Amino acid sequence: MTGQQAFQRLAALCARGEHCQSEMLEKMRAWGVTAEEQAQVMARLTQERYVDDERFARAFVADKVRYNKWGRRKVEQALWQKHIDGDIASRVLDEIDDQEYVNALRPLLQQKRRATKASTPYELTAKLMKFAIGRGFTIDIIRQCIDVNDEDEFLD
Repeated sequence: MTGQQAFQRLAALCARGEHCQSEMLEKMRAWGVTAEEQAQVMARLTQERYVDDERFARAFVADKVRYNKWGRRKVEQALWQKHIDGDIASRVLDEIDDQEYVNALRPLLQQKRRATKASTPYELTAKLMKFAIGRGFTIDIIRQCIDVNDEDEFLD
């Protein structure tokens, strides 16, 4: 595949949704585009604003927090896997208010609480915390959502 063909296919792909540079490079490698042509195509894609890692990161973070109910740590890891620059990832993640994370986690914990069997409130809290940590939420956000002193919630 030539560089021009790769550019056309990638531009069409980017027109349908946000993509990052690493995804574009991966596709070109799979298509057998030479390293020189890859650099030229990437330069043109970024120059014509088809690819913008910061714009991608904003959309990615918003989707993962709102729809997938991921916490900061899990989103941060996913951005790292997509080779998004650490400065961009930090800046975008800092734009998300803690209240958004709380709003994402609270219903998840309520649903998980109903489905979790535990013999003591301590055991239930531990299971809920483990679940929330697995979703990438930080301890301070988890503590805002799990009130350990609220014994009434455990007596369902």
